[in-house]
Amino acid sequence: MAHMKERPRRLRTRSLPAIMLLGGTLPAASQEPAAPPAAASGTVYNIELIVFRATTASSAAENWSAEAGERTIAGDESTSDSAQVGRFVAQLPMSAWQLTELENRLRADGNYVPLAHAAWSQTASSWGTRAGFPVKRLGLNVPGLSGTVFLERGQFLHLGLSLTYAMPSPPEGLGAAPDTPFTLNQSRRVRFYERDYYDHPAFGVIALVTPSQGARPPGR
Repeated sequence: MAHMKERPRRLRTRSLPAIMLLGGTLPAASQEPAAPPAAASGTVYNIELIVFRATTASSAAENWSAEAGERTIAGDESTSDSAQVGRFVAQLPMSAWQLTELENRLRADGNYVPLAHAAWSQTASSWGTRAGFPVKRLGLNVPGLSGTVFLERGQFLHLGLSLTYAMPSPPEGLGAAPDTPFTLNQSRRVRFYERDYYDHPAFGVIALVTPSQGARPPGR
């Protein structure tokens, strides 16, 4: 699949990088090793997401209806001939969350409003299938938020988001009317215990993927 890239647009605020760096101590990031898809088809992974929006935005007004077909796909892998669909395993309790301190820092900063925080375990779908789970199935219950989250395995592991969020009162800097649908279509290569930031002028997602077997407890 060719690398597809959306226009460079960011939800710009000064404090987010610092918040992510200070939001709790995670184990040193470890790159997810390559593995044959057949060997990894039954592997279970833990996924944790925080969905949030900014209270202000510095992005210029855009034609938001034109962004629905845009997406950013990381990597250049071929689709497997024997495609498999990921299996939802279980919702994870709050006691297993790794990003709680980061959510608290986002909330205390004042520039962000956390909208949802959820974690679950699942197996991965084959690369290129974009087969995922609806946000409500995953516990991301936000009015106006719809779409799917998908975990794909080719040579490497990728986490993708295909989300639409219509907020009642968009920040003035976006030049958007109430309930304008904003679309976030991105896929990133996963490295265990490394936080990934999925960026959009209207809202953002912070994600963490860890192995289910042998996962380190929160705070370690």
